[in-house]
Formats: sequence, C-alpha cells, structure tokens
Amino acid sequence: MFIDKVYRKKIKVKREEVFGFALSMGPVLGFALFGLIPMILAIFMSFMDIYGFTFEGAGFVGFENYGTVLKDPLFWKSIVNTLYMGVATFINIALALMVAFLLTKNVRGKKVFRTIYFIPYVCSVVAITVMWQWIFNTNYGIINAIFTPEGQEPVNWWGRADTFIPCLLIMGVWSGTGYGIILYGAALTNVNSSLYEAAKVDGANSFKSFWHITIPAISPTTFYLLITGIIGALQEFARPQIISGSGGPDNVGVTVVFYLYRSAFQYYEMGIASATAWLLAILIVGLTVINFAMSKLWVSYD
Repeated sequence: MFIDKVYRKKIKVKREEVFGFALSMGPVLGFALFGLIPMILAIFMSFMDIYGFTFEGAGFVGFENYGTVLKDPLFWKSIVNTLYMGVATFINIALALMVAFLLTKNVRGKKVFRTIYFIPYVCSVVAITVMWQWIFNTNYGIINAIFTPEGQEPVNWWGRADTFIPCLLIMGVWSGTGYGIILYGAALTNVNSSLYEAAKVDGANSFKSFWHITIPAISPTTFYLLITGIIGALQEFARPQIISGSGGPDNVGVTVVFYLYRSAFQYYEMGIASATAWLLAILIVGLTVINFAMSKLWVSYD
C-alpha cells in the first residue's frame, strides 16, 4: 500500500514536470524561430552579396557590406538623426519626475491625472503619429490656425529640415512621459519617510532633501528609464516613416532603422541591411555597457 502510494506520487511529479517543461518550451521555441534563427541568418547575410529575398546568386564578400555602410554619408547622418530624436528620452525623464513628484502631494484627482498622462503611452503609435501629423499640417493644422497671423504664410512644419525633428520631439515627449510618471510615482511612494524627518531635524530645506534623499532613492528607476529609453530611441522608425516615407526634407527623418528598412525593402540589398542591423546592435550594446559602467557612480540600491 505504501509502495503503491509512493509510486503514484512519483508518477504525478513526473507528469507535472513534463507539463511544466512543455509550457516553458513555448517562449523558447518562439525566441528560436523569431529571434535566434533570424539573428544567425543575419550574421551570415551581412558577409554576403544578396539581392532580393532568396539566396539565389548570393556570394561571400567578407566585410565589404560593412565597409559600404560605414562609407555612406547617409548612414552617419541617420545616426545623428537618431541621437537627435533620442533627446526626447531625457526630456521625458525630467518631465516625468517633476509631474510624479507634484502628484505625490495632496492633489485632488491624482488617479485621474495619472490615467490621463498614461493614455497616450498605450495608444497606437500609428494613430498618435497621424494625429500629430494633422496637428502640424501646413494648411489645416490647429497649430498654424492658432499661431499664424492673418495674411502670413503658414509654416510647413513637416516640410522644413529645421522643424521636422523638433515636431517629432514634441510628439515623443507628449506620448512617452506618462510611462515615467507611473514608475516614478511608485518609486516616490516607497522612499523611506524617516529620512525626510531626519533631514528636517538636521535643518535641511525641501530642495536639499529632494536632491540628497529623493534623487538617490529613485535612481534605480531613473537608470531603468534611461536604459530602456535609449534602446527604444536607437530603434526609432515608425513615426518618421509614417510622417514621410521618403525620409523627410534633406533626409532629416532617416533613422538607423529607417536606413536599414530602405536598404532591405526598397533597394532589396539584404546584405547591406544585415550589416546595418549588426552595426546598430553593436551601437546599442556599446551604449548599454557604458551606461551600466557609469551607473556605479550615481545609482544607489540602498
């Protein structure tokens, strides 16, 4: 009787292990099919001369594709454009911290404000981009309707090189700040209140308490937002591509991913596109490693 009970228990445990293993294989297979295998193929393709979406007629060219990309002035301009658009990340962090800090005070309807700020973040990127495209429209946009004096030529916001990216920055700040507000709101509520009381006893004013207590206490959240924001900014593609499929005036809307997309799906140079993808990956890894190394100087986990 006892042996039979132990045997049934072992069978049950094995079934649970098999079932758990089967469930865990779903994400692994998904990553292998849609992540690992394409990544390996991209490595090989970056060293080959491939035109189109098949390997027919492909040949090994070594580092020629990388040289072609690195010698292309448009590629370097795309990096500058991408970094310029990435300024929105730092604005988002600063603005999110300010708003979240204000919402920790005795403000009526704090949950309503948090919801309102967060809604743009969860909305479709396409829908938000189209909305802002019309807001800055030359002839029918509300911005020109409000700020253009009568008789004066309306500003072509999307048609000028000096206003194209600033408009994208405004769009990015408007849609991306809400996420930081939610995270900072949670981080600020977890700051040990006894630290503020001790600082007050020592004669510290509100600014000193905020600078020496609040900022270090929420530094892990700031670091997280900085890392994810930079990685997301380096992968910017949808908004400038929706606004102008041609890359905007003087190619100011061409980001690194946009450059990769045009190489692959407009010029069908898959080797060039693969090389661009790996150069972007190296750039992202490099900046991430630098950020992690620098974080030891200012991020506090105490």
